[in-house]
Amino acid sequence: MQIEAGVDVMDRKGKVYLVGAGPGDPGLITLRAVECIAEADVVVYDRLASRRLLGYAREDAEMVYVGKAPDRHTLRQEEINALLVDRASRGLVVTRLKGGDPFLFGRGGEEAEVLREEGIPFEVVPGVTSAIAVPAYAGIPLTHREHASSVALITGHEDPTKAESALNWAHLARGVDTLVFLMGMKNLPMIVERLIRHGRDPGTPVAVIGYGTLPEQRTVRGTLWDIVQAVEEAGLRPPAVIVVGDVVTLRDRLNWREEMPLFGQRVLVTRSRAQASALSARIEALGGEAWEFPVIAIAEPEDYAALDGAIEEIGKYQWLVFTSANGVEAFFARLRSRGVDIRALQGIKVAAIGVATARAVEERGLLVELVPEEFRAETLARELLARAGVGERVLLARADIARPVLAEMLAAGGLEVDDVTVYRTVLDGSGREEVLKLLREGRIQFITFTSSSTVKNFVKALGGVEGLTAGEVADLVAASGAQVACIGPITAATAREMGLSVNIVAEEYTIEGLIGAIMGRLRGTPEEEISQ
Repeated sequence: MQIEAGVDVMDRKGKVYLVGAGPGDPGLITLRAVECIAEADVVVYDRLASRRLLGYAREDAEMVYVGKAPDRHTLRQEEINALLVDRASRGLVVTRLKGGDPFLFGRGGEEAEVLREEGIPFEVVPGVTSAIAVPAYAGIPLTHREHASSVALITGHEDPTKAESALNWAHLARGVDTLVFLMGMKNLPMIVERLIRHGRDPGTPVAVIGYGTLPEQRTVRGTLWDIVQAVEEAGLRPPAVIVVGDVVTLRDRLNWREEMPLFGQRVLVTRSRAQASALSARIEALGGEAWEFPVIAIAEPEDYAALDGAIEEIGKYQWLVFTSANGVEAFFARLRSRGVDIRALQGIKVAAIGVATARAVEERGLLVELVPEEFRAETLARELLARAGVGERVLLARADIARPVLAEMLAAGGLEVDDVTVYRTVLDGSGREEVLKLLREGRIQFITFTSSSTVKNFVKALGGVEGLTAGEVADLVAASGAQVACIGPITAATAREMGLSVNIVAEEYTIEGLIGAIMGRLRGTPEEEISQ
């Protein structure tokens, strides 16, 4: 735990942030909420708060799960209150992460009252409520000039056996255009019966939206007359939002989310944290959910002697070759740290294995002489040999685990090759327990691999949780129904060697090519399929 120098933790002033985590889609978190999670010494989180939001927390933060399901509570509310008071009284910053908005059926008001009584400072950070977001993701606006001018947000969790309801059902049934019930799946028959009994037209449109804003989102439509049967037949389960009113009919024209090409697809991204954002952003722009599981981390070489020696004599090389964007970043970072001006590369031709690597070079002000037609080492070697003269010197700036074939082919073709490690790839795999859980529940549709190292570390990371063998990891993936998508044939070959069944291989070895291959599979016209 981080403590300021010279300050005893008991002398620090504690504070509690009551933070709304939004409806489920982690992209709907607020900037202030992210700041509070990042600042926290302790994060106390609910069942409906996306686990991906926990990635904003410090590595040394205490994580406390207090989730409540309809049939069981990890901690009672009184125990949660005591937990907040205890940690804040120790001088710690506590972020209480609650699904939706903390002051809308989230018991945040009760927690705030306890904190005030105990003299503990607190701040409320509103969240995007599921009452609005979930219907919006299903194409249902709660108000519309031609359909609804009033909205009521109602708890559906009221005990149906109570002698008297706390709700004014007559007013709700006849006096409000749009009704939104939260936590009401168990009481759906009672809700329908009371609305009809108090005067709502049985033909009033109803939508029940399960797991709204998540890949599992499903919407069942009907009327007050038949919605209970429709939900039962669909097998819809909580959490769900119930919308009653004429605005439900607008879904026919406004259903935007479910029409996106990757809607309903949770895609596992195994790239390093530094590289994952580009792939994740593309997945989510197409309506999917990118679940980042960085199985590799980029580290400095154990010894810089070879790289520093090459930099000191950089003028002797005719070619500088990069096989990844990581290699580009690491090489130029070392140039800067050694105080070498980029003009020292004047006259040296640059080759890059693919367009992404070439783009990384060009962002640093250099033009790339050669990008092979096919983005693989063998093709790069052949095309470079066709351009270079015998005896020319080549500097390969690569990872420690790079395949030796490129260096071997260039040397066999008469070039002088220095194959230098500019970075190492090491095992990461943080968040592996949650990935195992998602796989076992069949909630991952695609697993993406962008290099052989991501495949190997994926198997190592998952195997390390419970001592699973590579074969057992492969069996788990197969049983989950997740499809394995590889960026190219080399990566696919490694996946098969590790026992994984490869479903998709991109014809163009780029992120766009990989996304295109996944969408092709969903359309039923995959660009390429490799089977065991």
